[in-house]
Amino acid sequence: MSFDYFEHDADIGVIGRGATLEEAFEGAAEGMFAIMADAAQVRPLVQFAFAFAEDDVELALVTWLNRLLAEARQRGLALARFRLKRVDGQWQGEAWGAPWGANMERGTEVKGATLTMLRVGQSEGAWEARCVVDV
Repeated sequence: MSFDYFEHDADIGVIGRGATLEEAFEGAAEGMFAIMADAAQVRPLVQFAFAFAEDDVELALVTWLNRLLAEARQRGLALARFRLKRVDGQWQGEAWGAPWGANMERGTEVKGATLTMLRVGQSEGAWEARCVVDV
């Protein structure tokens, strides 16, 4: 699993890659949260889980990323580790992070994942999930 970035106008795009669809989504989440905080500074002290239903894999990516952002904001967390499974049409997500602290350097705030340049598919034998995030 890995992530990368691309520029689109004044916003940033994230690309998650993995051997599976779920790993690509996890990579996109890592990339998005790495914009906001250095993952090496975020210890996995707090874990939470949630589920959602979405049949369209592209819309599932946006739902996954925006749900993570909402949960992180509500809980006051910086996130750095993610797990996603798809079971019987239901997406089951988990995330780990830590409360924002004075010793954490804040990067650029991500407001949300968008439908801009949204694409989920296979490329060169691996899965790739990408979209622009609003900063």
